[in-house]
Amino acid sequence: MRYAWILGGCFALAGCAAPMTQDGYLKEVPESVVSLADPSQDLTVVQLNPTDNCFWYQHRGPVETTMLPLRTTSGRPICAQSPGVLETAM
Repeated sequence: MRYAWILGGCFALAGCAAPMTQDGYLKEVPESVVSLADPSQDLTVVQLNPTDNCFWYQHRGPVETTMLPLRTTSGRPICAQSPGVLETAM
């Protein structure tokens, strides 16, 4: 889970808001997310889910299109750190 919480940077510390479309998707996926994401996932439609604070992407399958959690190459979910939670290096 350590990789998932590394993304606190822009979202937690700087307090910046990522530009979003009217549908609630990110206009530009942060480079830190792109570098962690498994390359087999399509990053053209991505959102930050406010329920779990994790990134989700739109998967277009042969039968249906659905939102799936964005994962690292090792299968861990990619999440933004909550503004009230900061990890220390111990």
